[in-house]
Amino acid sequence: MNLKIQRPAAAALCSVLTAAGAHATPVPEAPQFERIATFNVCENTSCDRSAVEETVAEITAVSRDGKTLVYTDSPQKVIGFVDIAKPSTPKGLGVVGVGGEPTSVAVAGRYALVAVNTSESFTHPSGHLAVYDIAACVANLAACAPSATIDLHGQPDSVAVSPDGRYAAIAIENERDEDVTVGGVEGGLPQSPPGYLAIVDLEGAPSAWALRKVELTGLAAYAPEDPEPEFVSINAANIAAVTLQENNHIALVDLEKGVVTRHFAAGSVTLRNIDSVENSLIEFDTTLTRIPREPDAVTWLGTDHLATANEGDLFGGSRGFSIFESQGRVNFESGRNFDYMAIRHGHFPEARADAKGSEPEGITSAVFGAQRLLFVGAERGSFVAVYELGGDKPIFKQLLPTGISPEGLLAIPQRNLFVASTENDEEWRAQINIFALKDKVSNYPSVVSAPQKTGPLAGKAPIAWGALSSLAPHPTWKEWLYAVPDSYYRESRIYKLHVGVKPAVIANEIVLKKAGATVDYDLEGIATCSDGKFWLVSEGDGTAAKPNLLIEADGDGTVLREIALPAEVNALQKSNGYEGVAVTRCGADAQVYVAFQREWTGDPAGQVRIGEYRLATNEWRFFYYPLEAVESPAGGWVGLSELVSLGGERFAVIERDNQGGPDARIKKVFEFSIAGLTPQPQGGVFPLVSKHPALDLLPQLASYRGWVLDKLEGLAVAADGKAYAVTDNDGVDDASGETRLLRLGPVLH
Repeated sequence: MNLKIQRPAAAALCSVLTAAGAHATPVPEAPQFERIATFNVCENTSCDRSAVEETVAEITAVSRDGKTLVYTDSPQKVIGFVDIAKPSTPKGLGVVGVGGEPTSVAVAGRYALVAVNTSESFTHPSGHLAVYDIAACVANLAACAPSATIDLHGQPDSVAVSPDGRYAAIAIENERDEDVTVGGVEGGLPQSPPGYLAIVDLEGAPSAWALRKVELTGLAAYAPEDPEPEFVSINAANIAAVTLQENNHIALVDLEKGVVTRHFAAGSVTLRNIDSVENSLIEFDTTLTRIPREPDAVTWLGTDHLATANEGDLFGGSRGFSIFESQGRVNFESGRNFDYMAIRHGHFPEARADAKGSEPEGITSAVFGAQRLLFVGAERGSFVAVYELGGDKPIFKQLLPTGISPEGLLAIPQRNLFVASTENDEEWRAQINIFALKDKVSNYPSVVSAPQKTGPLAGKAPIAWGALSSLAPHPTWKEWLYAVPDSYYRESRIYKLHVGVKPAVIANEIVLKKAGATVDYDLEGIATCSDGKFWLVSEGDGTAAKPNLLIEADGDGTVLREIALPAEVNALQKSNGYEGVAVTRCGADAQVYVAFQREWTGDPAGQVRIGEYRLATNEWRFFYYPLEAVESPAGGWVGLSELVSLGGERFAVIERDNQGGPDARIKKVFEFSIAGLTPQPQGGVFPLVSKHPALDLLPQLASYRGWVLDKLEGLAVAADGKAYAVTDNDGVDDASGETRLLRLGPVLH
């Protein structure tokens, strides 16, 4: 493949990667995209869920001057407008009802072309193309009305406008009923009526635009009588590439003549050494044979190549993307590498391993300066992968973190911008993320993993990681930390993290074992000793099945002992348990401290326990720590998330609320000393420590211009005195997968 756009010489630095960025540690290079702003879609209506329950941005287009975004909001049956004249400070301009469910939007000259689904049922589909004058609508939303409405005679999905502005092409999907069983397949085909491609000739005023219909029946091997076109892209020769997703087929349509000029099967892929089992563990031990690609989005790469995002639907989904020659020959296949890249960045959704993995859905391309770039969106991994084209194979450039479930991918090369819009609007609100191409290395990712060191996939598959819940320093090596994941994953382990490079690299892992068998802890704290041993805490729920445990482990991961709380203390648990551990003495005289996240029964409101355990006497005693607030100012609880020894009798803690995004208020580090205080056993009067503020990390978390991450969970002071903090990405389950390692410098003394 040669797309006649040469890569800059600096791109050769990425040669340490495989073609699609499968497993090697990346070498960052400029220029890169940096997220400069996030617009929460609810700001265009109301973020009060009692007023507007759900609002999303599914597909986004931009005005011809590149300064106004237009997006579709299906739940609200509106299109929304956002001013990005200053892209770092986007401003909501409001929404306009479109009389149905908007499925897609594209821009032709001064007009926004909105595909609207008005179907009364699957068997009686209907829809129209609504044409809006963008400038007129922005000037007066109250008076905004379609300049023309064109009946499409079916249910539309994707809409695209040709580069020369002469044609619009709309995929009329007439989607299937997923609850109907056909030929033994739930949601199978055929289900009448069939879909087709609609062409609108954009000549003269919108009221004069003419509609033509191109039949797509008789093309695919599967259900040829019921084509279901999903997505359309148009090249400079006015050839539309149309994906028939459920049919696993691609058709090329000459828009001038209104005829199919070529069509071909999308084919299948065999994936080896992947994770296709949802079992709370990322493993590379399964094979999927001849999985149909079933592409969703498609984008032209010049006029003789096209790329597809192979999301899958009925029978497949090959978990990656493909590049085809226009004759139908596969020129490049990412295969398992797309999921491997997600795993290396901590963005693999293990809960979707048995479905479609990272689930590539959106894809687009554009030329930025001398580079042709390909953008592939992962619906379940919540990221966009950026590749550079021009040589024999795509070269992975970087991963862009987004809100949950990016659907719309929009390149604005004339302004060096890229926009990703998301359709998930649950705990994380739906977003429009704006990225700018800058002549510097991006601040994301801050953590990646190296290839596995041992086993059959050594040097090939990446170390799998996510849900980092605590940090600890190496006793003597200043550029190394240890980290642990929480109970989101089985087979608990310790990661060895090299922070002497950017991004930091998880270079190795130590699997914990008890009597030779793996263990499943809920690790929420780790501390290191000069003798090479680890102390860890596992958070319990107060039951015998899941107790709070203090754990000593050898340097090779062998569990040496598990220490439970006294029964009378464990019985008091009513909410979160252990959330951090620190060590002041090691060996036979070990003295270990544990942080309790929230109040237990009998604890004063706003005061949580710091437990002291002495190994020599097997004795537990306690202090109280005063929280910043009983509740966050924006609602929700406040608690501790980490405990760190600063030497002697001094400690630091992370204190945070459980709020994210615009509601985040408390993400702080406090210091305290226990000098002069005598801890007491259960039943005694626990002394109250006196704290003082050390760091407010909310400004730094907000500086990343995305959703402010809720779970600031890990803190460590390395051997050279530099402090680090890390966020927990919840294993990419109801979270975006974004992990931030904060390099704080010598701020804790």
